[in-house]
Amino acid sequence: MLTSVKCRLFIAAMFVVLVTGCGKQAETQTAVEDKSAAVPKYSAEAFFATTSYGLAGGKAFSPDNSKLLIHSDKSGIFNVYALPVDGGDAVALTESESDAMFAISWFPDDERVLFTFDNGGNELNHVVVRELDGSLTDLTPGEELKAGFGGWSSDGDTFYLTSNERDASSFDLYRYSASDYARELIFENPGYQVAAISGDGRWLALVKPRTSADSDIYVVDLSIQGGEAVLITPHDGNIEYGVYDIAPDNQTLVYSTDEHGEFSQAWSYDLETSDKSPLVTDDWDVSYVRFSPSGNYRVTGVNADARTEVTIIDREHGATVAMPELPNGDLASIRFSSNESQLALIVNADNSPSNIHVVDIGAASAVQLTSALNPAIDPAHLVISEVVRYRSFDGLEIPSILYKPHGASAENPVPALVLVHGGPGGQTRTGYRAFVQHLVNQGYAVLGANNRGSSGYGKTFYHLDDKRHGEEDLLDIVNGRSYLESLEWVDKDNIGIIGGSYGGYMVAAALTFHPEVFDVGINIFGVTNWERTLQSIPPWWEAFKEALYDEMGDPATDAERHRKISPLFHARQIVKPLLVVQGANDPRVLQVESDELVAAVKENEVPVEYVVFPDEGHGFRNKDNRIAASEAYAKFLDAYLRAKQQSAE
Repeated sequence: MLTSVKCRLFIAAMFVVLVTGCGKQAETQTAVEDKSAAVPKYSAEAFFATTSYGLAGGKAFSPDNSKLLIHSDKSGIFNVYALPVDGGDAVALTESESDAMFAISWFPDDERVLFTFDNGGNELNHVVVRELDGSLTDLTPGEELKAGFGGWSSDGDTFYLTSNERDASSFDLYRYSASDYARELIFENPGYQVAAISGDGRWLALVKPRTSADSDIYVVDLSIQGGEAVLITPHDGNIEYGVYDIAPDNQTLVYSTDEHGEFSQAWSYDLETSDKSPLVTDDWDVSYVRFSPSGNYRVTGVNADARTEVTIIDREHGATVAMPELPNGDLASIRFSSNESQLALIVNADNSPSNIHVVDIGAASAVQLTSALNPAIDPAHLVISEVVRYRSFDGLEIPSILYKPHGASAENPVPALVLVHGGPGGQTRTGYRAFVQHLVNQGYAVLGANNRGSSGYGKTFYHLDDKRHGEEDLLDIVNGRSYLESLEWVDKDNIGIIGGSYGGYMVAAALTFHPEVFDVGINIFGVTNWERTLQSIPPWWEAFKEALYDEMGDPATDAERHRKISPLFHARQIVKPLLVVQGANDPRVLQVESDELVAAVKENEVPVEYVVFPDEGHGFRNKDNRIAASEAYAKFLDAYLRAKQQSAE
């Protein structure tokens, strides 16, 4: 579906691909007798034998409501499957062995399927139809374009796709016939973010970021030939607006705004009368607002201290829908059947990877359709995280997610890692992460620090790092070590740092600009040269480049600062062991970034290890690669962190 989100540089969703668990089947390793022998040590393969599941974002239920459209990496790479609602085995609809395939939607009246894929993680997505006979029709052919799904019309006769084939920097909107795929260009985009289209095809909602703290919403009446984009959020000062959805009544635009306080609220805008009114407010950010097909049900998600709280409202009766008893965890990807008698959803928790459930709304009963966790792993051996807060150098509270290994105590202190999320502007949240659970199982404590600039804690906190990246936010991470040292069950002399994307940058920056703080670092596709990165951003980011430069600085005027905070230009200061992991097809952090850093650190005669995956981009989609990466993390830490601990003993 079309969405508009806060436009931080590396949108942390890509890092989710790295940290959610999956992998090929493997047996557990024999329990290792040590100070925490109550819990056996499992191999990386065992943790990544977990299967990842995802629900289609469009019509997830088949036309007869008997199947769900999902994607899963059970084969080793993501493919599309039909999962029977009655609990039968999933049937593969695609059989890729190289490129990841992700489900988009069933067709409304038959079992044709829309799905998307790119080539080896290069993010140049195509949208494809799987025909009834199993043949494939690429709706967006071409070598250098990026396409996406925009939704279905209410009558199911047409659907919408975005594509930057005309102009690599702008996504135009096309209407496709569901019968013969004939298409029509309905909006030639001059530089907005396409956010939502009404079911009747009349109203188009657009977002225009001005800075990282200020944006606007425009609407276009497509029923008017040559209709212009009309600003609906005139304002003074910095206010960030975004679009959640256009309701099925084709008249109500639901949008986000932080105008009225620290957190984003959901407001409604009447597309006919221009009236605005509050819809959902909370003491945390409203993450999303969605509707059932008829609009009778409204689903709201709130980002409450790194967990999602979901509420489903029966709008006809003005009551909250009573949900059946489900496993503990966050609810996600809530999808309604066409007759609205059932909904499908995903439940995810620290000790339970994402599983798909179907809920009978009337009976308030639920059935779990998948079993994602490797049965060789006892869930009791996994670790439940704790939300903690620590003070940074200036007294600012840093919200964090802490994982304490089983058996860790004052008598048995364990080495630890500060984990830095992607972004900038991402958030470390509770939930299952195979590589984190693997490291914790191997006896490493993990502190997922939400440094200043992280989302989810109010707009003031979110913007504290604007044009200050690699400075105060890095000091927050440095103080994460101080917090870990305050815990009696942590080995104060053996604390490292790990992170991906922007978090990878923070790893390299910590080892460069605070070279004695952390004992080791693991940099996973992290920026090392801001001058190059900001000059080589993918063309499809053009719509929010101005906002990006407002936050990070314009290369034309801020090159001196970019060089100052770039680890590559100061790599001679790195004195602690470093592991670098990179995808060869990464369009966001080019491989040359990591190549040059590794070469520079080698000149220091400092231990540096380098792993490059030729078939990955900005994140890991292949199970075997995830296993290899996780094994590399553990092996590196055992060699340069645990070995130091053991020699000290």
